[in-house]
Amino acid sequence: MPGEIRHAWPDRLFHWTMAVLTLVLLATAFLPVLGVQFDWVPIHWISGILLTATVIFHLYRILAVHGIASMMPARGDLRAAMGGEPVAEDAKYDLGQKLYHWSVSAVMLVLVVTGLVMLAKIDTPLWRRDPSILSDWDWGVVYALHGAAALLLIFFFILHVYFAFLPEHRRLLAAMALGRRMPPATRNGPQP
Repeated sequence: MPGEIRHAWPDRLFHWTMAVLTLVLLATAFLPVLGVQFDWVPIHWISGILLTATVIFHLYRILAVHGIASMMPARGDLRAAMGGEPVAEDAKYDLGQKLYHWSVSAVMLVLVVTGLVMLAKIDTPLWRRDPSILSDWDWGVVYALHGAAALLLIFFFILHVYFAFLPEHRRLLAAMALGRRMPPATRNGPQP
């Protein structure tokens, strides 16, 4: 099939690893609130550490391999979104995809940073707990930010799955799932 592979295998590996870890983290965070009792803390913090490593891997890929330019919104994106001239043929992502990525990145950054800080409150084989690093007020801010970001992540996850299964996005889903080649005319998503 003509065209190029939309996502290289390391990028697909990152995407699906992040998806699985996100589901594990959401389940271990919210199932106990819903009354499902199990020893969720070790699963949660270990998954959080793995997610942090996955995000670091993604940052390496973006900064050292791909470059950040493909994810930066450009003037042409806005014109195309408002029905003007289409985005350049070599553009990989449309404005909606770029804005979604930056939104999820911001939410994920809040989750990772607050989650790493919250590790000070638990004993692990690697460190002893020390909740005295922050005041009660500061801990409240950390927990509020972490919880709000987790709720936003649920919204973004549902939104992502919804758009992935729309008929006009099935080629994009196949490209992320199987590494399918994308014909040049469909790289930016659905065509009129």
